[in-house]
Formats: sequence, C-alpha cells, structure tokens
Amino acid sequence: MHPPLKLAPLPAPQLPAVPAPHASAPAFPPAGDAARLALALNRHCACRSLDRERLRRQLEAEPALLGLAADIAHSRPHLFSATAVFIPPATLQAMAELVAAIDTVVALPGFRAEALRRAPVIAQHDHGPRGVFMGFDFHLGDDGPQLIEINTNAGGALLNRALAHAQQACCTQIEPYLRPTADLDRLDAVWLQMFLDEWTLQRGGGRPARIAIVDEAPAQQYLHPEFLLFQHLFRSAGIDALITDPAGLDWHEGRLLHDGRAIDLVYNRLTDFYLESPALAPLRAAFEAGAVVLTPHPHAHALYADKRNLARLSDPAHLAALAVPAALIDRLAAGIPRTLEVTAAHADELWARRRGLFFKPATGFGSRAAYRGDKLTRRVWQDIIAGAYVAQTIVLPSERLVNVDGQDSELKLDVRAYTYAGRIQLVAARLYIGQTTNFRTPGGGFAPVFLTGDENTARPAADVAA
Repeated sequence: MHPPLKLAPLPAPQLPAVPAPHASAPAFPPAGDAARLALALNRHCACRSLDRERLRRQLEAEPALLGLAADIAHSRPHLFSATAVFIPPATLQAMAELVAAIDTVVALPGFRAEALRRAPVIAQHDHGPRGVFMGFDFHLGDDGPQLIEINTNAGGALLNRALAHAQQACCTQIEPYLRPTADLDRLDAVWLQMFLDEWTLQRGGGRPARIAIVDEAPAQQYLHPEFLLFQHLFRSAGIDALITDPAGLDWHEGRLLHDGRAIDLVYNRLTDFYLESPALAPLRAAFEAGAVVLTPHPHAHALYADKRNLARLSDPAHLAALAVPAALIDRLAAGIPRTLEVTAAHADELWARRRGLFFKPATGFGSRAAYRGDKLTRRVWQDIIAGAYVAQTIVLPSERLVNVDGQDSELKLDVRAYTYAGRIQLVAARLYIGQTTNFRTPGGGFAPVFLTGDENTARPAADVAA
C-alpha cells in the first residue's frame, strides 16, 4: 500500500460556534480549528480572490496562446469561479488515504479478474501504462470526504493549476490560507514526467517524438482551451504535439499516422472509453497492436471508472472475500457511499428506497442519464432496470457562499482529486446549481482549493511519495 499523506495531528480545542449564514464580518475560528475554519470560510466569506490579469498571464504563457483568456471569458463565461474553496488538512489526508487504498485493492488479482470479466475484449490489453489524470470526485460532509465517482480522463488539471496561481488575498482573514494542495510551480514538470513515465512503462526507455491530443471535434469541446495548454506543455519540452479529431488518424503498415507522420503517444480525451465507434478503428488497431502508447486507455477504465467497481469497493463482505486487510476495508467503507448494482432481482427493493439513492449508468460520464431517486418516473425506472446501472446512497454536496452582481448565493460544490499511480497531484473544486455539476451557473465553475491550518499541518499533495 502507498504510504499515507504525512500530516501533523490537529489540536482539538473547544470549538467556538460558527456564525449564522450571511453574518457581517464573522469572527472566524482560530487557525488551529482547521475544520471549523474551513467551514466558516466556505459558508460566510463570499469575497472574490481571483485576479483576472494574473489568470491571463498564466493562460497566455507563449505568443501562440495570446487571446486565450479573452476567448474563454467570451465563450465560456462560467468556466472559472472567482471564489476559492477551503478544506482542512485532515480532509486532504483522508482523500489521499482513500485513493491509495483503492489503488491497492485494484492491484489484487481477484479484483482485476472480476472487473475485466465484464469488460469488452479490448480492455484486456495491458501494455503497461497506468493512465494519466485519474479523477476522484468527492462530496464533503460531516463524515469526511465521500467518493462519488472515479473518471479515467478527468479534464481541467492544467486550467486549475493556472487558476490556483491567479489568486490574491481578498481580505486579511483569507491571506494566511491561500495554501494550495500542491507545489504549483512544480506541477508542469510533474505532469510532463507523468507522460514520460507512461512511455517508459510501455517502451522501456527513450521518449516520444510526437504526441497527439485526440478528441472528437476538439475545437468544439468545452475544455478545448486546455488542449492548447497541453500542446504548449509538450512543445516546451521539445516534443512535437498536435490536436486532432480521430478522423485525422490513419493505421498504415503497423503505424498510427497523422498527415503521413507517425504518432508515438496519444493523450486520449475521448469519451468512447472502449474505442467502439467505427471512426476510431485506426486508433483501436494501433492500441491493440501496441503500436502506440495510449493514455488513458480501456484497461484503466475497466479497472477504475466502471461504476460497478464502486459496488465491490463499498461492500466489506466482498472485500474480505478478496483477502483485503481489515484496515483497508474500514478505510473504503468510511469513504465510499454504499453502492449497489441495479438488477431485476432487487428492483422492487431499490424502487422502495429510491428517495435515498442516486442512479448512474455503469459506464457513463458527465452525469449523463443519471437520476436522483426522488425525481424518477416509472417510465425512466424501466429504462434503468433494462440498462447497466448502479444505485448509490445519496451524499449531499456541501455549499460555498459566492457573491454575484452584489447578491449572495449558496452554490453546491464537489471536489476533484487529480491522481496518478495512487497519488494525489492536485485538488480542485467545481461550484454549481442543479442536480449535477455543470458550467452554466453564474459565479460557478472551477474553483481552486486551499488548505486551512498553519504551515506545519500539511505539505503539498504532489510531493507525497508513491
């Protein structure tokens, strides 16, 4: 098992009462009360910490990126929130321990065999790479961070690094707590090395000469600005990089080509996780032949992101049968809401309990075709029974007070941990209104996550040894 994040123990003094929402100039708890301090900052401090000029400089790091910030502001006005989110170091530690525990269990032969048994044949191909930018999505509550989903192509990491770097203290109370969850100045090097590690895991040595960032109609994707940042990251390291639709790829004489030139590594941003579309035939053939390093890939999706895995990971009896140590079972039970596969055999029981459940397609993404149980109709319920769905115990998201056009509003929030090889690299938040996360909420969007507590209570998550 990966060692847990090393944090100094937090003191446990008598906590003062948290002031009522919207109280003017609340007296925040002292720094030692890290959990109550984070709660107070999130609920009662609506000031805006984003410095948009600093964000522009972060996004436009080279001449080819000039105008990117203005384009985002015009075409994606709710991509970035102007407000930060605060968590105590203990929350970061609990997230790191859960990520490491899941990585340990996924490595067990019994777990892997079960996960791969229900996956398409293409997922059986394991060429070595682990999969870049795994996303662990959490809701925060009184019982600590609760993992609601794992994604294998989590977007937004580079955008969130730029956003976290563009913050300023909006008041004296905030200034001591603008402490990010990673060493932001090192992250570009950490992420570049991650791709080089993926290459080494499959090829054994050297480095890729040409990387393709692949998605359907990439220029129309909401996170297309991040593709441009990745292209700059790779080119700054002397690696040719391009952004392309799968239609721009060819499979010829054992090589994956773009405009007649070989592609060595594909950074996969597709949501066709098993490469099933006919348009992906060249990429699928190259992956199956091991002729290209593809990351993330179908094998990782089957092991981590299929939501039926959460049913196994949240079932203590099942984990015990796999010989998972008791301490890991306790960690998983504490951090993953109980999840069940939806089958006709227990459909009546789940329907009766639906108001406390959230229903998600097992291999879906982005909250598509996901439903809160209290919103279900009988017609939709029949579709759920016929499809591959899971039912997860509802864990309500916490809230963040924001101020938009002079009006205070409480937005929901979730927290995403970007990880690689069982280690957290950066933590960011998403603020929204509605049933699920979105980028349509005024005042919402990506938000940086900062740590409360003093300087000695945590160290950057990206520095945690795997």
